[in-house]
Amino acid sequence: MPRRLCTLLLALLVGALGACQTTGGSADPGPEPRLQKILQNRVLRVGLSGSQPPLNMRNAAGEIIGLEVDLIDALASSMGLETQLVTMPFAALLPALESGTVDLVISGMTITPERNARVAFAGPYFISGKSVLAKAGTLAGAESPEVLDDANRTYATLAGSTSERFVKNWLPRSGLVTTPDYDSAIELVMQGKVDAMVADYPICALTVLRYPEAGLTTFTTPFTVEPLGIALPAGDPLFVNLVQNYLRTLEDTGVLTRFKAKWFSHGDWVNELP
Repeated sequence: MPRRLCTLLLALLVGALGACQTTGGSADPGPEPRLQKILQNRVLRVGLSGSQPPLNMRNAAGEIIGLEVDLIDALASSMGLETQLVTMPFAALLPALESGTVDLVISGMTITPERNARVAFAGPYFISGKSVLAKAGTLAGAESPEVLDDANRTYATLAGSTSERFVKNWLPRSGLVTTPDYDSAIELVMQGKVDAMVADYPICALTVLRYPEAGLTTFTTPFTVEPLGIALPAGDPLFVNLVQNYLRTLEDTGVLTRFKAKWFSHGDWVNELP
């Protein structure tokens, strides 16, 4: 073997031995999984908007209530954890999950390929779809996206939502106004500043019930089918597996069905709202 080649191989061998001594022969473990921190602290930090009735909203006492609150409380209780609800604008929820500010997000969030490329999802726990909320007569005869697409109409949507994307994709000629929460969009409709609000059908239907004197209406057949899921950190499959297993247990035991009946079939809780 040539002397120069022998010297080079010896240098490489020494370097490799040194690296093994430095790292203990193991690869970099990377960031600590979120699940380990949750189990240590016994607290589940939950991100939600607090303004998407009947999924999540504030009552007259300022407490956050709704289907998703009941669901996540049941999940956390089953895991032996306490919940800490963290409210923020809908558009800020996924960035908060990615930065570690919250441990999961449950806030009427549709599972889309684009979102699933950023974070993981458990579920779906509810199937929704897009509809519109407008004053009676405003959209008479316009019961399809093609007819709704009119340069003389303006629609309000929740910023960062699939409703915003729906308007951009299906109603490109129409005007678009985004709001940080649904209450702001509903107010624009009632004041006549926009022609309609595009949102998930349950929210539109609930708004009609909440404001019976406002003369509001909505389409009973949604334009789309959208699965709502619990957003979870990317790169923590054990956490995703845990949440999915407990969610399936709530479905199989009928608990989730009872929650849905409470918030969608019985209207007593509407009296709790401001």
